[in-house]
Amino acid sequence: MKTIKFSRIDNAKFFKTLNKRVNDYFKDNNIKRTGNWRLYSKAIVMFSLLLLPLISILVFDLPTWANILGMIIIGIGMAGVGMNVMHDANHESFSSRKWVNKLMGSSIYILAGNDYNWKVQHNVLHHTYTNIQGHDEDIDAGRIIRFSKHTKWMKIHKFQKYYSFFLYGLLTVNWAITTDFKQTYQYLKRKLSYGKFPNPATQWTKLIIGKIVYYALWVVLPLYLGFAWYEVLIGFLIMHYTAGIILSVVFQLAHVMPNTEMPTPDENGNMKNTWAIHQLYTTSNFAPKNWLVEFYTGGLNHQVEHHLFAHISHIHYDKLAKIVKETAQEFNLPYNEYQTMWKAVKEHYHQLNILGKQPQLA
Repeated sequence: MKTIKFSRIDNAKFFKTLNKRVNDYFKDNNIKRTGNWRLYSKAIVMFSLLLLPLISILVFDLPTWANILGMIIIGIGMAGVGMNVMHDANHESFSSRKWVNKLMGSSIYILAGNDYNWKVQHNVLHHTYTNIQGHDEDIDAGRIIRFSKHTKWMKIHKFQKYYSFFLYGLLTVNWAITTDFKQTYQYLKRKLSYGKFPNPATQWTKLIIGKIVYYALWVVLPLYLGFAWYEVLIGFLIMHYTAGIILSVVFQLAHVMPNTEMPTPDENGNMKNTWAIHQLYTTSNFAPKNWLVEFYTGGLNHQVEHHLFAHISHIHYDKLAKIVKETAQEFNLPYNEYQTMWKAVKEHYHQLNILGKQPQLA
């Protein structure tokens, strides 16, 4: 795979200026860049959404409709823990204490994932090579969905605007069954890591034990308590489908949009822009003033701020947004955003339609 090199030339000194202004914000207000009581309170709320319905379903003899509703709420809780707790922790911004970040980051195991795989895919590949075909795995949906104009077009893509949203729900199901094993094999083979490279035997052991514990909690325990196999299967799929749709849509609204670019390197692997300016061209905010979207998505509606300052907790993004937007405009650089969630969803659907058309007709 070709090595990507970002430009080091920023004549206007955009990121140096922005960095200073952000540093001054934290210094002048005497606050930490990591989480505080607001984040810890949200963590309690999200874990409650995940665990309380599960306990209720396992302990009480509830009617079928209540069990179904409970599994939907668990799915909402899964996505909520992922976006608010696991995400910040594995970016090392949940707390200033490493052990707290490690503990909270391990919540990915009860979400069907693996911390090593997630950190490589998200922190290394996605945050470094955002929207670069062949490097950012988050825009690689296999052959079934075409997220980039640089992906080979197939006839089935003509219909992707109709079926993509239905397939989004399979995201975490794939985590639970196949994705983690494929990623561990590929990442270890390529010697990729976020921080210290893990011992391969240790990583495989953690992955296998993690899956055993996961299935023991979500499948074996309900069967042991007397639930029928089909009830467990249906509940499992409802839970994952709910979480998968939420997580997939939040990501797509930030990167697969009409106002975001999918740049490619030249024949020598050189990118046109510096890394920071590249993030402005490839990332978009949505519903920046909607407090509920902000609260539930863990600030991921402020993707521009997150991509520029991933080591800062999301609870600060709403304050940083003004600084980032004004600085980008001052340097005549893009600051992509959609004012409402509904507008962003419509524009993502429009982008799927464009990318689904045969290239010479698009």
